Amino acid sequence: MLSERQSSGTLHVAEQVPGADTPLLEAERAMEAIVNAHESALLRYAAGIVNDPAAAQDVVQNAFIKLFKLWKPGLQPSDSLRGWLYRVTHNEAIDYLRRERRISLLHFKHSEEAPPADPPSETRSEQLEAVLAGVRKLDPAERQVLLLRLQEGLSYRDISRITGRTEGNVGCILHHAVKKLSRLVRPQQGGTARGGQP
Repeated sequence: MLSERQSSGTLHVAEQVPGADTPLLEAERAMEAIVNAHESALLRYAAGIVNDPAAAQDVVQNAFIKLFKLWKPGLQPSDSLRGWLYRVTHNEAIDYLRRERRISLLHFKHSEEAPPADPPSETRSEQLEAVLAGVRKLDPAERQVLLLRLQEGLSYRDISRITGRTEGNVGCILHHAVKKLSRLVRPQQGGTARGGQP
């Protein structure tokens, strides 16, 4: 069995298929099939980390570019491809956040203006924003596990493979992330949450 290995996760690919099309055409078809199969889930995952749909598209594109650079004509995807794609997407998203943080810090140092106030919003959108703000306040590991479990519906085993953590550790992190998110969101809902009384 032919395999490729990379340092931030492992990419395994199955053997060459005999009697296939020209190598370039075959590689293009394989990449197109992989993109079609995984792009939307990876975009949701990346958007949950970077909180910006346009940036999520860049993050996922970079992950597919890395895969394309490693891809050899005649190779077929194996079972570990999905985990590898999530891992590379996660790493790309974290790199994006680090770059943005550095840029924001530079802008903040050079700017003396206060950021504009948020426009007033409706109750439902306030609740959603409170939850999203809470997710953004979670530690990166907690946010990663929470998004993989709740947004992508992955099993503890799949999350374990993607993150490199044990299944028990994944469960523990998820438990603490949900408790922390609950504490972060509850105070923001104010005193009107129970029976409409302050």
